[in-house]
Formats: sequence, C-alpha cells, structure tokens
Amino acid sequence: MEKRQLGKSSLQVAPLTLGGNVFGWTIDEARSFEILDGFTGAGFNLVDTADVYSRWAPGNTGGESETIIGKWMKARGNRDKVVLATKVGADMGQGKTDLSRKYIVKAVEDSLRRLQTDHIDLYQTHWDDAGTPVEETLETYAGLIKEGKVRYIGASNLSPERLIASLEASAEHGYPRYESFQPHYNLYVRNEFEQDLEQIVKDHDLGVISYYSLASGFLTGKYRSEADLGKSPRGGGVAAYLNDRGFKILAALDQVAAEYNSTPASVAIAWLIARPSVTAPIASATSIAQLGDLVKAAQLQLDDKAIALLTEASAW
Repeated sequence: MEKRQLGKSSLQVAPLTLGGNVFGWTIDEARSFEILDGFTGAGFNLVDTADVYSRWAPGNTGGESETIIGKWMKARGNRDKVVLATKVGADMGQGKTDLSRKYIVKAVEDSLRRLQTDHIDLYQTHWDDAGTPVEETLETYAGLIKEGKVRYIGASNLSPERLIASLEASAEHGYPRYESFQPHYNLYVRNEFEQDLEQIVKDHDLGVISYYSLASGFLTGKYRSEADLGKSPRGGGVAAYLNDRGFKILAALDQVAAEYNSTPASVAIAWLIARPSVTAPIASATSIAQLGDLVKAAQLQLDDKAIALLTEASAW
C-alpha cells in the first residue's frame, strides 16, 4: 500500500481516510468493528473521528464514535498500527464552539479516556472560535505535544484568513503548526477549496484530508431523483445536488466507471486521490460492500483522459 507523508509530519498514511462519523449513529458497535477490521485489513491506517460524533443522533451525548474506536483498538491490540485523528472545538453542549485553553485541556482528557489511549496522533481544530486568539489555541496545543498527549495538530473548517493567521503565529512564536487541513471538498463541492484554500495548503505544505468526499452519498449514484432521498438518513442532504450540474457529474462518473469496470463511488474518490493537493480523502462506510468501493478507489489509477472528463463535467 502506497503511503503518503501528512504535511511535514512524520505521519505516513495510506491514501484514504476512514470517517468515523457513522459509528454509533447509522451503524452499531458490532458493524463498526467489522468496518474498522476490513479497512485496516486492506492496508489502510488513518481513522478520523471527533469528540462531537454523534451528538446529533437521538439519545446520544457525543463521544460515541471515539468510544467505539477505543473499544476496537483495545480489543484488537493494534493502537500502534493506527494513525488516530480526532477533533476538538465543536459544541458538545456548552452552546458554542470553544478553542480556549481551559476547554481544550479538559476536552483532550475526555477524548483520550474514550479512545483508551495515552496519545492522539493528529488533534484537529474542528470549528473556529472567533472569541479565542489563535495564539492561545496554538500555545495550548504546544503544551499537549510537550506532554506527549498529542503528536501533531491539524485544522478543519477555518477561513483562509484564520488559517493563515494560525500558520503565521506558529512561525512567529515557535508554536507547533497545523500539519493538515480538512476541507469540505468533492467533485460537486469544489469552488471554496480550490478558489480560497488550495494555494494556501500548497504554499505551506499542508496535508489535506477532505471530508464529504462522496457528497453525502450523492456521488455514489444512489440518489438520482427526489424519490431516492428516503434511501438513507443522509438522503435529505442530497437534494441540493439534484440539478443539471449534478446530473452532468453523475453521467461522467457513470462513463468512467463503465470504462474501468468500477463504480461511481470508487471513481469519485479516485479523482480526489489523484488531486496533487489531496493526501487522503475521508469517506465513511456503513457496510462491507460500501467499504469495498472505498478500497477499490485507492487501487484505481485513472488516466489523464478520465481525470479531465470528470474535472470538466464538474467545472464550477
């Protein structure tokens, strides 16, 4: 399995990240273990979660995904083989995003306890907190790295301005820098990352682990009309993609999938993996069949013609 360096860190990751947002939400612990076993068994190693997963589900309070991953790693005895990424800063009931020193120091202990580990490989700012100076957040991370609780830090969902401010503060004060960035990016949602953020990550050699790689399932081809939206709990988020541009993208995916004897899902992720700025796109799976499409995506070598067709069909 090909390994890619994440930013300037020592982390070497396979070119696909498993998203843990579905653990404890749309799949239970037993199925989550199956997916995690299949993913790592296929040679992949980067698992991404967050403290807030999946607080939004009825009966949940947050931390469900981390808890399942922690139980799985303990049961398998494989902590040293997993590159573990989680996040901090989302609303866990405090009524706001929070990246203050006091909050992070408590939140990291909660995550470590749920994950049943003494360190997090990649600890990521989940959502920005405009009320906390970037220097306070970064200085807090510096302390966690010094204590050995965190190895590297990353960011997600920061504006270009706040990302640059953070990188500049790290350089000026000697704080650890964000080694990765996690944007919303896929064949349909391209403009924000490509227009405002892609050059920043290239200029600073940041790794990119993009989320919503399959546009909430739209790029699998499962949703082709409003009648299809009830097929899963995430179907409602797909309605906005059912337009001329969306159908053009699906047609291109169908064409390339047929040429490669593959599936639209595999092709959509293979396009992301082939992007020079992307390190390891994130995708989640709720079944072994879905996981199979993800695994095949990393093995799919699209030629220039196929990449150009997809890029043109999804032009924004």
